[in-house]
Amino acid sequence: MTILVTGATGRVGRHVVDQLVQRGAPVRVLTRDPSKVQFPPEVDVAKGDLLDLDAMRSALKGVRTLFLLNAVTGDEFTQAIVTLNLAREAGIERVVYLSVIQADRFVNVPHFAVKYGAERMLEQMGFGATILRPSYFIDNDLTIKDVVLEHGVYPMPIGNKGVAMVDARDIAEVAALELIRRHQAPTALPLEIIDVVGPDTLTGEGIAAIWSDALGRPVVYGGDDPGGFEQNLGTFMPAWMAYEMRLMVERYVSDGTIPEEGDVERLTTLLGRPLHSYRGFVSENVA
Repeated sequence: MTILVTGATGRVGRHVVDQLVQRGAPVRVLTRDPSKVQFPPEVDVAKGDLLDLDAMRSALKGVRTLFLLNAVTGDEFTQAIVTLNLAREAGIERVVYLSVIQADRFVNVPHFAVKYGAERMLEQMGFGATILRPSYFIDNDLTIKDVVLEHGVYPMPIGNKGVAMVDARDIAEVAALELIRRHQAPTALPLEIIDVVGPDTLTGEGIAAIWSDALGRPVVYGGDDPGGFEQNLGTFMPAWMAYEMRLMVERYVSDGTIPEEGDVERLTTLLGRPLHSYRGFVSENVA
């Protein structure tokens, strides 16, 4: 029996595969085009996607534990619900699902609402699941690195309530540990929700200060302007997605994503090491 990893070529999924391989776990990955991806030789590769029903039924054969990660797309909810139904048909009870922090609260943001719907399906259908709810990915900010370096402005409108940004490597390692824990358990374990956060709760002004320290010159926060953010995104992504991202940052500005007491300590204990920090991310990229 093996572990099936979906989203295996993405920012989190590829690290999940690496972590599982390092720990000697049996791994199968699902990818649309195996010829474009290099995986370690011990990884079993299945061709297909989440809405290719024949391919999914084939990929799920011999699987005990599923890592479900599906990207923000117009049919994200269909992907998640169909995949979980197929997993149930295949007799799979053990799932690690990549949701998002505040999925139960930020329900006006489409992909948050989608993930909360999938969470409810996992609960109502009796899956033994770990629901991982990561905060904003630190490496999202690779997309605005040039703006910071060339113009001295941190442009992401994350507000000043505080956002507990998290490194994709930390999300992936927590996912791998949970996959192995559930995979090796004698029976399916109860459902559990884990907020996956970074070590610091950051504000727009605070992040600008981190970049200033690293560069040795002023970097300013661009301010809370979700509307301008949507306009900029609309130049290179579909309008519906740009609007969705606007709704997300509006919630960052109004609410933030502040960890619960003990979240950071829980994750640090689970990983057996400190969490990657935003300051470390900036140092790596400035270097």
